Parts: sequence; structure tokens; C-alpha cells
Amino acid sequence: MRISTSQLYAAGANGIERRQNDLLKLQEQLSSGRRLLTSADDPVAAARALEVTQAKEIGAQYVRNQGIAIDRLRLADSQLTSLTDVLQSVRSRVIQAGNTVLSDNDRQALAGELEARFEEVLGIANSRSAEGEYLFSGHLGATMPFARGAAVPPAASGLVRYFGDDGERLLQVAASQQMSTSIAGSELFMQIREGNGSFVAGSGGNGTGAANQGSGVIGQGSVLDQGKWAAALNGSFAWQGTNDRALEIRFSSVAGVSSYQLFDVSQPPPPATPLPATPVGPVLPFTPGQAIPLLTTQPPAPSAGVDFGAQVVITGSPASGDTFSVRPSVDRSVFQTLQETIDLLRLPLGSSAARTEFTGRIQGHLAGIDQALAKAGEVQSSIGTRLQTLEALGDNAAALDIQYQQTLSDLVDLDYVRAISDFTRAQVTLEAAQKSFVAISGLGLFKYL
Repeated sequence: MRISTSQLYAAGANGIERRQNDLLKLQEQLSSGRRLLTSADDPVAAARALEVTQAKEIGAQYVRNQGIAIDRLRLADSQLTSLTDVLQSVRSRVIQAGNTVLSDNDRQALAGELEARFEEVLGIANSRSAEGEYLFSGHLGATMPFARGAAVPPAASGLVRYFGDDGERLLQVAASQQMSTSIAGSELFMQIREGNGSFVAGSGGNGTGAANQGSGVIGQGSVLDQGKWAAALNGSFAWQGTNDRALEIRFSSVAGVSSYQLFDVSQPPPPATPLPATPVGPVLPFTPGQAIPLLTTQPPAPSAGVDFGAQVVITGSPASGDTFSVRPSVDRSVFQTLQETIDLLRLPLGSSAARTEFTGRIQGHLAGIDQALAKAGEVQSSIGTRLQTLEALGDNAAALDIQYQQTLSDLVDLDYVRAISDFTRAQVTLEAAQKSFVAISGLGLFKYL
């Protein structure tokens, strides 16, 4: 094959150019610290690096979401701590107000203090985040959740109403996990169970439209067996009516001996004619301070009787005709409990019957405040659990980020020892190509003619 001079020069120039390109690429790798400068350098590694980079960025977004969730939950936790402190203060004042030795003016002063605490609770309920969103309005972050409604006689002031919803604002804090960062105010402030959480025990009056005339005071009682209580409410006891299900304890006195009897005072739904109370237990002797079991033994209950799995305790000396009611708890707001407590403290106590009635009612309101404190503690515990979960997710995300960084380093980072060796070899190769080109380009027939 005949090789022309132009071919000789072209081949030499192309060889030198390739060596220069190799040297330039190695120089760029050394200056950038990256093995992959373009996807053409290693298509498989480049594709894998892209996948890892995207996963790393998604993980970083989850970490940012976790930070936002932690900030919001810590703020809510702080507000719940404030709420607990205010309710504890209210509880102390209600216990103090329960002392019937206090004068009407003393109770008026305590009512004024409780009004200030009422406004504090309302302020906490309408607290906002740093972004200006209401903490306790559910999904409706821009809606003020709590406001007073119009006053309706005979109430002196309108009750607080809830204008938020029952939803929760969620943040994606992990690939398969969302975290609630808000608290529905309806749950925290409006859905407080009355009494002991299962039933409410209170004074029922003397049957003549007047308050009880004796000194008997009923405690809030307790449920000893939740299964029996639920079964009695929902079918094992044959209620005479489906509305206003309640039991009544009626007192009588014969020859100075005080006795009580259990009655079913449930009613049919309107507009049916109201039913008279039906006895559902025997007449039993009364001992002050002794537990009274809610146990029916007469029709309309089954012949074997129905055990409600609950009991109440009545202290003092009820008068003949005095009654006490036991009805299932329903939800009420903490604002209603506080307002009713304030209204009760403003009433004058002009008789022993009024003082006895006051003592029973103040105990009922105290139980409501205890239920509000328990609800605040329950929600705060839930927030603590969420914060612990976020902390664990943050630790996992940090470990995963380190793994991503290591994988990316293995894929794209430069091995300096090998790169420097390759760079030195490329220099030698380029110098050899240049020298050989000079030598070969000097060969020619005319040089020897």
C-alpha cells in the first residue's frame, strides 16, 4: 500500500489530537474531582447516579417537611401546656369556691377571676402559627375557629361556637407516611365528656319543682365494668323509652329510716305522651357514704336483673322525696362548663337547701374541668408521640442521606491516585506521539536525492 505525505501528516495530527483530548479530559476530571463529566463517560453509572440523586432530593424534601411538622407540633404543644396551666388554675379556684363558708361577695370575686381565665382559654383556642394559620381550626387554617354566638335569654352571654372543621392538615414526612400537624378544635375544646366520662350524676329535685330539701350530695360515681355499662345502655336493660335514657334514685323515709329506690325515667321520642317513672329496683335502706350499685331487679328488667357495672355514692342526709339522676354522658364544650361555673358562682346562697344544691352542682362542674384537663393531656400525649415519630424519621433520613452520598461518590467521584497515574501516562504518550511525528514527518525521498 502506498502512503502519501498527506496521509502521513493526517495520521500523525489525528494521533496527537486524540492524545491531547485524553489529556484534557483527565485534566478536567482532576480539576472537578468527578469521574463522570458526561453521560457518555459511563452510561450505566450516569443513569444510576441520576436515580440516586433524585431519591436524595426527595429525601431532602421529606426532611424539610419533617422540620415544618416539628415546628407546628411544638407550637401546638406549647399552647396545650398553657391551656393545662390555665385549667389547673381554674380547678383550684373552683375547689376554693366550693367552700360554702364563703360569702356571696367572695364567690362574685372568684367568678370575676374565672371570667379572665375564660378569655385566656378562648385566646389559646384562637392561637396562630408563625405563618398566620389558626392552630385549632382543622383544615380551615384561615378561619378563626372560636367566637361567641348571640346571647339567648335567659343566658347572660352567648356560648362559644366552633367555626372550623374536624379535619387535620397533613404533611408527607416519608415515602409512605403522612403526619398530622394540626389539632381539630372540635376534639380539644368541644367534645368533652360530661361527669366521669360515662355518666353524669346530679340532683334531680324534690318532685315538687323545688330543689332537694335534704343535705344529700351525690358524687360523680364510677363505672366498674365498661362492658356491662355499654350492654345495659344498648339493650340488656329494657328501657321504657328510647329518649333521655336515665335512672333516678328516689328517697323516702318511714319511721325515721331513710330508704331509696331505683327508677327508670327514660322517655319516648316526641310527640309521644311522657311516661311516668317506673320502679326498677327494691326499696333499700340508705347509709350515707355507702356505695349504691346501679343494679335493677324488678320489671321491666329481666327477672334476673341487669347490672349496669357502675355505682354512685351519696353523702349527707337526703330528705323524703329528694331525687338524684344518673344519665349517660354527652359531649359539651369546655367553654360551656366554664360559663356555667361562672354563672353558678354569681347566684346567692340564701338557704341550706341552696347551699346543698350549690355543692352538688359545683362538684359536677369540677368533674367537667377534670375531663377537659384529661382531654388536653390526651391530645398533648398524641403530639408527643408524633414528635417522637418525626425524630425517628429524621434519624433514618440522615442515615439514608449518608448512604446516598456514598453511592453517588462510588458512581461519579474520581479516584485521584488512578487519575494522576493515567494523566502521567497520557503526558508520556502525547510526548511520544509528538516526537515520533517529528521524526516521521522528516522522512522523505527528496532528502536523499
